Amino acid sequence: MSKHIKENKLFQKDIIINALKASFVKLNPAVMIKNPVMFTVEVGTLIMIVLTIILLFSPDPAQGSFIYNLTLTVILFLTVLFANFAEGVAEARGKAQAESLRKTRQDTPANLLINGGKVKKIMSSELKKGDLILVSEGEIIPSDGEIVEGIATIDESAITGESAPVIREAGGDKSGVTGGTKVLSDSIKVLITIEKGESFLDKMIMLVEGASRQKSPNEIALTILLAGFTLMFLIVTVTLHPFGIYANTPIAIAFLVSLYVCLIPTTIGGLLSAIGIAGMDRALRANVISKSGKAVETAGDIDTLLLDKTGTITIGNRKATNFFKVNGMDENTFIKYCAMSSLADETPEGKSIIELAKKMGIEVNHSAHSNEKFFKFTAQTRMSGIDLKDGTEVRKGAFDVIKQLVLDNKNIVPHEMQSVVNKIAEDGGTPLAVTVNNKAAGVIQLEDIIKTGIQERFQRLRKMGVKTVMVTGDNPLTAKFIANVAGVDDYIAEAKPEDKMNYIINEQRSGKLVAMMGDGTNDAPALAQADVGVAMNSGTQAAKEAGNMVDLDNDPTKLIEVVEIGKQLLITRGSITTFSIANDVAKYFAIVPALFIATIPQLQTLNIMNLTSPQSAILAAVIFNALIIPMLIPLALRGVVYKPIGAEKLLTRNLLIYGLGGVIVPFIGIKLIDLLLTLTGIV
Repeated sequence: MSKHIKENKLFQKDIIINALKASFVKLNPAVMIKNPVMFTVEVGTLIMIVLTIILLFSPDPAQGSFIYNLTLTVILFLTVLFANFAEGVAEARGKAQAESLRKTRQDTPANLLINGGKVKKIMSSELKKGDLILVSEGEIIPSDGEIVEGIATIDESAITGESAPVIREAGGDKSGVTGGTKVLSDSIKVLITIEKGESFLDKMIMLVEGASRQKSPNEIALTILLAGFTLMFLIVTVTLHPFGIYANTPIAIAFLVSLYVCLIPTTIGGLLSAIGIAGMDRALRANVISKSGKAVETAGDIDTLLLDKTGTITIGNRKATNFFKVNGMDENTFIKYCAMSSLADETPEGKSIIELAKKMGIEVNHSAHSNEKFFKFTAQTRMSGIDLKDGTEVRKGAFDVIKQLVLDNKNIVPHEMQSVVNKIAEDGGTPLAVTVNNKAAGVIQLEDIIKTGIQERFQRLRKMGVKTVMVTGDNPLTAKFIANVAGVDDYIAEAKPEDKMNYIINEQRSGKLVAMMGDGTNDAPALAQADVGVAMNSGTQAAKEAGNMVDLDNDPTKLIEVVEIGKQLLITRGSITTFSIANDVAKYFAIVPALFIATIPQLQTLNIMNLTSPQSAILAAVIFNALIIPMLIPLALRGVVYKPIGAEKLLTRNLLIYGLGGVIVPFIGIKLIDLLLTLTGIV
């Protein structure tokens, strides 16, 4: 995601122009009917247009003056345009982002590997799923795929906006590559995993344009509810006309249309779609691609959050933090042996041992021991080591492996060593044992470093009512310690892929919504099962296909931000709906007395705003009804500020602001408009 996309202001000249054009295009009844509330307002506007034209040629005092009816017609027309404009702004922002993304997509050359390893030059548009290509240093990756051979440094700034290059390699969870990114070093063989037109970039463009946006179930339910209100008020309004004739006080058609438009929930009806589009837009600005509005919305309702320990709760790989010698060995000698035994250990843990030794004044390197025999660390042996020229054998590895090595050579494991190992494990660390000539020499302590501020983020989630679950391959003792320090609510120790899946299923059976993040093929089943599955963009194609969101930044903590974005979407929709319904109260006090005061003079007591006349009261109510939509567009697009203060307090706060505020503001607004109409002599 390019940086200028993320920094778009709410209103820009191009966005406003495109939104204004869309406002008129959306007047097409075939488009408007998708929004039942605003469709009926459009029908009311058409009725008023016909009535106004008739009054121009055939004045009727009972229907009001031509100028008055024309004014109401214009205001109703603006009401429809304002609603279309709100949706148009949201869509225009997405299209502006899509255009920026489209510029990064180009038909690039591709090196297709054919029989015998020969290379055939073709264009990226000719690539098919299953093709094998070679991408070398300086070349653009032509399409999405999986690295099947090699390792390379890749510039993904065109997609993520981050300038720092990343490493992608075959055989792991970091094998996925995206079309449009650039290889900075080495060369890789990539298996194309998508058909033409289905690349990740293509999907992103369609999503941000809104072309593939689907309404969420809650949005559909609210639309149906609003349609029900609209139908109910339509029946009420239509039946008032014969009632007026029966009472010998016919009600002007302009008054009936105005009453209807003010009674129906036009505010939320006009902003509902924009709120949904803006929710996906906020996720996108956090560099998260949501495959549907439902995914963003569901994130706001999440009850349980599964988080990997490594990279999410801890800073990443474990680091060496201490050396413990046993059997009376000199400390510097022991530290030197620890470092030497790690020279053949290419893991981050092994490198951290050499770094710690260096900090303590003991420095070793390969060149000084080039003539000696190294034993590389492997997953099978779970240890590494070195045989020195003087015959000294040094080994370092998992305690159980080293312990067995000592016992097999008829030596003993000192009680002191066992105590140190137990203490490290109890404190949430990982002990590595060291032997010299097959005799116990000491222990190296590895520790997971808890990320700064992660405890506070978990407290925020707890206030939201979200249960956090740490997933780790560590033993239960270590897992429990880290879970307690980090402040998570539960943990899954010695986790296998099926353990994640089973945990999610059990939570869902109890009626809870579950979110998780993953990047590997082994995460795909759990990502698909979760209600919100966030896949990392650097992960495998299987993971990205299984999830319903993709994190472009590959940030394991992003899931927490996604939950907050989802909650903000729900709160924004709920707050504006509350405000929309609440502000109808003032309109009742304005229009009802105006309509029936001639027949029922006692209704004058309801004119608590002391509006000047029935004509000014109705016009003021209709003008306020129209103006409130564009005034709320910034709130709909930016979202209501979310604070993790608990559901009950949050509900009370929003009811006071948007409920009580929705009642008070229209009284003030309608009265001010009435005064302005009277002072200017319009009515």
